[in-house]
Amino acid sequence: MRIVYTLSLFFALLAPRSLDAQVFKIYDNFSELEERIAQAKSNTLLVINFWATYCKPCVKELSYFNDLHQKYASADFEILLVSLDFKSQLEKKFLPFLRATPLYPEIILMSDQDSDGWIPRVKPDWNGAIPITLLVRGTQRDYHEGEFESYADLERFIRRFFESIGEPSPIPEN
Repeated sequence: MRIVYTLSLFFALLAPRSLDAQVFKIYDNFSELEERIAQAKSNTLLVINFWATYCKPCVKELSYFNDLHQKYASADFEILLVSLDFKSQLEKKFLPFLRATPLYPEIILMSDQDSDGWIPRVKPDWNGAIPITLLVRGTQRDYHEGEFESYADLERFIRRFFESIGEPSPIPEN
């Protein structure tokens, strides 16, 4: 019996944290996010939302990204939720939030603290305020600074992006 208990404890300690909360990746350097973006095919739309658990407007709109993911996610439509929470708050804030809040898109914790270095690489005139949502399709980009007032606003933003690049939107007009 003692061996079974010891083995159970051993395997419990080795188990990934994803059993306690949702699966997420930690990027210690912004170049890792750039590599992730570059991995997308040129015809894939990446919807990248920068947010944090301490940002009330960010948390409010996470449900819109969940809905978007459930309706449209595919090989040609990916959603990345990039948290700007501090890595030092991982156990105290970030993991409890993920345990309490189901998120379906890919989750990334961006722990690169050199924000003065990477913020201009996201958008040259971005002041770092969140939330901000970035759309990337090949070499085309668009940005929405601030929160979306509704899910319909998020869909409209994506439709306008496709109109601006002369492509049909995967999101039908209501």
